[in-house]
Amino acid sequence: MVEKLVVGGDPRIEARVRRSAQARRLSLRVSRLDGRVTLSIPRAVPIREAEAFLRDRAAWLRGVLAEQPTAVTVAPGVCLPIGADRVVVSAAPRGPARIEDGQLIVRTARPAGPQAAAVVRARAKALLEPACMRYGSLIGRTPARISLRDTRSRWGSCTAAGNLMFSWRLAMAPEAVLDYVAAHEVAHLREMNHSSRFWALVRELCPEFERYRGWLHANGAALHRYRFDGGER
Repeated sequence: MVEKLVVGGDPRIEARVRRSAQARRLSLRVSRLDGRVTLSIPRAVPIREAEAFLRDRAAWLRGVLAEQPTAVTVAPGVCLPIGADRVVVSAAPRGPARIEDGQLIVRTARPAGPQAAAVVRARAKALLEPACMRYGSLIGRTPARISLRDTRSRWGSCTAAGNLMFSWRLAMAPEAVLDYVAAHEVAHLREMNHSSRFWALVRELCPEFERYRGWLHANGAALHRYRFDGGER
């Protein structure tokens, strides 16, 4: 069971408690992707001390959270970024969820968020899989498996077994940015590190990677402001 601490006020602050044998002091982290607050504490620290620590830093936390992008619940009328374009979520009485004529059309009788998420995920799959295979062929490596998740902390990852994982929210970014992340993770199939050799390989695959990496750093958090399941992640 995940421990949580709550500080009342406006706005109310909720923090997840992470007990760690390695932690030497109490520390707070606010995710720049979705604003989640995590309080790390040594295992021996009593919960009342953690509560006092959180209360003492409530004003600072509210200031940090105020700078986070405002959450948007996906529903008819909401404008979503898809690649370099923006589409309006619209409801129709029949037909599959789809992107058509500047709209992301969902069925009226079903919740809009999960339908929209399925469309975005399908777009990510359609773009990422061929990009990974293309880059893999250039370096003589084939991904063992490619999967998609709604991750909080990273846009992609590569395991020692050659499995690649990507955030399906990349489909909301410009296609060149998504393509860079594919090149980045495929490069790990040869270089499982972030050495100079790794970055040289990334540059070989994607010469303008610094531009696209910069786009993610500046704009990536905004892609996580959209809530596809009623507001909870």
